[in-house]
Amino acid sequence: MPFDLLIFDCDGVLADSEDISSDVLIALLAPLGIAVDRAHVRRHFIGRSFPTVARIIGETSGAPLPAGFEAAYRAALLSRFETDLRPTSGVAEMLAALAVPKCVATSSSPERVARTLAITGLAARFGRHVFTASEVARGKPFPDLFLHAARRMRAAPAATLVIEDSGPGIEAALAAGMSVLAYTGGAHLAGRPYDGPPGVSSFDNWADFPHLLSSLTPDPRL
Repeated sequence: MPFDLLIFDCDGVLADSEDISSDVLIALLAPLGIAVDRAHVRRHFIGRSFPTVARIIGETSGAPLPAGFEAAYRAALLSRFETDLRPTSGVAEMLAALAVPKCVATSSSPERVARTLAITGLAARFGRHVFTASEVARGKPFPDLFLHAARRMRAAPAATLVIEDSGPGIEAALAAGMSVLAYTGGAHLAGRPYDGPPGVSSFDNWADFPHLLSSLTPDPRL
């Protein structure tokens, strides 16, 4: 096994949640006169924490989001998760067979990731090894979250592999001096070619992951 630690992003990697999140955000922005679509959300918001998303929306719309918007968004999102959220196809079986130290590092809030992992049945696979952007000064695309997770897991960045679906997440992993694979099997990326940072390998089927893992070696430049 070439790596001492695997770090998984949550939304879009473990949980097929990004289209749900996009639809809830789009619906709540519409009454404010802010029109965005899934492509806009995918391009500008995925992989970023909600405070960062709110700041971007405020800058582009010319006015900050109203008080209470974040709470309303989170409540509506968790309600949709209860009925519609599923794990990405094959991830549960892959994790059950994985014998490598692993953790989650996500831009989601602690409450959201906890509920996401519970609903998808993946919480027991990670236990307390779940880290969020709320624990660091800067979220993705900065490396802080991944470096924090590696420190807590007592793994060297050069011996760590990150599995991400978003451009900001991939940039953060590379900035942390870690190897990275792009997972493109979530519904929000279905049928789309990988268009993230160059030089990063991508895959869309968890059945391929064990073979990829055994064939990778840490980048000697790290």
